[in-house]
Amino acid sequence: MQVLKIRLKDFRNFNELNLDPKNVINVFLGDNAQGKTNLLEAVHFASLGRSQRVQKETDLIRWEQTQAIINLSFQKLGVEQSIAFEITTDKPRRIILNDHPIRIKQLIGRFNTVLFAPEDLFLIKGSPANRRKFLDAEISQASPTYFADLLKYNKILTQRNSLLKMIKDGQAKSDSLALWNEQLADTAVKIITKRLEAVGKISRLANTLQQKISTQLENIKILYEIHGVDDNQTLPSELVTWYIKKLSVNQNVDVIRGSTSFGPHLDDIRFLINDRDLRSFGSQGQQRTAVLALKLSELEFLKEEVGDYPILLLDDVMSELDVKRRIQLLEFLNLQKIQTFITATDSAYFPAESNAEFFNVKSGIIKLQRNASGI
Repeated sequence: MQVLKIRLKDFRNFNELNLDPKNVINVFLGDNAQGKTNLLEAVHFASLGRSQRVQKETDLIRWEQTQAIINLSFQKLGVEQSIAFEITTDKPRRIILNDHPIRIKQLIGRFNTVLFAPEDLFLIKGSPANRRKFLDAEISQASPTYFADLLKYNKILTQRNSLLKMIKDGQAKSDSLALWNEQLADTAVKIITKRLEAVGKISRLANTLQQKISTQLENIKILYEIHGVDDNQTLPSELVTWYIKKLSVNQNVDVIRGSTSFGPHLDDIRFLINDRDLRSFGSQGQQRTAVLALKLSELEFLKEEVGDYPILLLDDVMSELDVKRRIQLLEFLNLQKIQTFITATDSAYFPAESNAEFFNVKSGIIKLQRNASGI
């Protein structure tokens, strides 16, 4: 996959941008708050239809303007396509794929990206919600069906939680939960089945990369943990029945709390290095190596699933990696010919053999540089 052209109009601090990235590695250099991350945000937005930085879409519109436009031309599996977004202050946003309006559920999987930002270095020690969000984003890009099931599950979960609160307030009867328990269980199993399959593949891919980065000293294993199933328990053979039973037995507690106590919205991912829990016993260096291997495994996972490497977006992470990891990363990207957009404040992170194309970013204006020194 390759981005051929990026056009931004009144997006963040960009008045108007027309960019033609051609190289495998594109480096955007500049001081902080000049627009480097805004560019990556626009490319990432095109894959998932949401920003990784803000909840309110209108915050993406440049100050005192009423509309922002993101327009990308890209090539996927040898076919040139285009995708555009019109974000307006006074009406719903429009998504246009190959000149035809589409809805968000038709967008997912069309244009694939993997984002690696500094906060991802805390993915292992951070909250389970962030790990679930990471997993859902990657599977959704590979499987629009999974994304649809995820939307359905969240809708059922919201409705069940609303019913729990109504029961607590005496506005509904508890026997009305049975139907929602069945619907929740059925959709939950579809999500978990896909997550288990994906985690198995990501674990295999990440281990291959972890061994290479650690010079064969470390093995990584990634495990999917179903909330309510202990480590020493085998996976229930009939998950739908298991979920219905759990939801039924715990419904009084759920009513008191006003929330659902079982389901994939509470599951987690566990990381092991040489069979030791990385969250509890891993050093900071091991955790960072594992996250790097995890991010690179996302690239390989999407390549296996959709047949083409996604676009890699590295937002100011080169400064967080040591020299050895930086060199290994750049060598991998060049070898696999993965188009990459990298933001950085210092060109010293990129050796001459990195074969990168450099751009200067200042006050929302991007200019091509002839080399890393700005000449």
